[in-house]
Amino acid sequence: MKHPSPRQCVNQGAVVQLDGHPGTQPNTVETVTRLMAPIGAPHAGRHTMSRDVRIPVVPDELLSGHYGRGVMDLSFEAESPLAPPAELLERLPSCDWLLQGDRCQIFFPPSEAPGRPQEQRCWSSFLEHRVPVVTEEVAREALLSFVDSKCCYGSAAAGDLVILELKQQALRRYRLETFSESRISEWTFQPYTNHSVDGPQRGTSPRLWDIKVQVPPMFQEDTRKFQVPHSSLVKECHKCHGHGRYKCSSCHGAGTVRCPSCSGAKRKARPARRCQMCSGSGRQRCSTCSGRGNKTCATCKGEKKLLHFLQLVIVWKNRLFEFVSEHQLDCPGELLAKARGETLFKDENTMVYPIVDFPLREICLASQRGIAEHSATLASRARVLQQRQTIELIPLTEVRYWYQGKTYVYYIYGTDHKVYVVDYPERYCCGCTII
Repeated sequence: MKHPSPRQCVNQGAVVQLDGHPGTQPNTVETVTRLMAPIGAPHAGRHTMSRDVRIPVVPDELLSGHYGRGVMDLSFEAESPLAPPAELLERLPSCDWLLQGDRCQIFFPPSEAPGRPQEQRCWSSFLEHRVPVVTEEVAREALLSFVDSKCCYGSAAAGDLVILELKQQALRRYRLETFSESRISEWTFQPYTNHSVDGPQRGTSPRLWDIKVQVPPMFQEDTRKFQVPHSSLVKECHKCHGHGRYKCSSCHGAGTVRCPSCSGAKRKARPARRCQMCSGSGRQRCSTCSGRGNKTCATCKGEKKLLHFLQLVIVWKNRLFEFVSEHQLDCPGELLAKARGETLFKDENTMVYPIVDFPLREICLASQRGIAEHSATLASRARVLQQRQTIELIPLTEVRYWYQGKTYVYYIYGTDHKVYVVDYPERYCCGCTII
């Protein structure tokens, strides 16, 4: 495979994933647009060389936390290109470890300690758990409450219907949550306002995974950006070339533009008279620059210089896997996935094991599939901080009723008795969603 040169990396937006195994000796390249530090395989000695990866934009999911000592919290968003031109940035000795030779290479951050040993569980108590019974009174009240919440449903049918049959089922919902952290680094900049510069002369920049930050509460997504210590350098603005202003593109520096009323003729043809809008001059003051002929540089905000630095972006994300056991009733699965249930089992740890001995085999298979999917997804992207798996009981009742000579059906689901109506007899318009 042909690898890009350092200049090609900058111009094309090359990505380097940061931080490596203990003992890895990084080499250097001069500049890079964007750097990534994913979590990878935890096996000691495994060092995978990856193909070149290019990402044109910052990932959508950027999450936060509090920064450690010496790490600046960022709020400025650069308006210019993602990275400055290659000729503006010299190599930072303190950041040599970030880059590897003249090609893009993937490293793996430090692995975490494994979770606790797998435990044997007794499921007899879950088998003995009784499903709450839905009586005719409860079924009627649930429907009345549903009808009252809809503007175009009449309550007469809900009050006068005759319930013919109640068919109840107890469903199990398996849910797996994986809370992970990922880190990426990228070049960025902001206007330089003559403040102190934390450059390489102050020390060596830490590795991305050595920067200490406060983790947000588990399973709560967040994003934060920090300035990597000792990675800053000051250069003149590449947009205005250090002038702080640039020529107005509307008037090309003249400060005036051709009069739109007379098109520069100074006079109006019909009737023949001097143009009142430009007072006979044929030109008007440029509204874009207010007649100055130039504008304040939007990149450096008129400061003439830019502070370039490496920006660390930390992402905390909660991934969710859900499965609802099979049922023979005609209730949409997406409603059951969101239904409120009663927790039968909960397991939370750094890493959880697949459930293998639950009485319902489909739950065991769902647990194995969910954990495998999350492991495969996060293997080279993020570090798993915490996992949580639960099994919930979701009650589901099919209600068949008679009203004015016809039979109808509705469903009651969840512990909070939500209602899904298939066809309600007293419906005055067709614009409502019947859930």
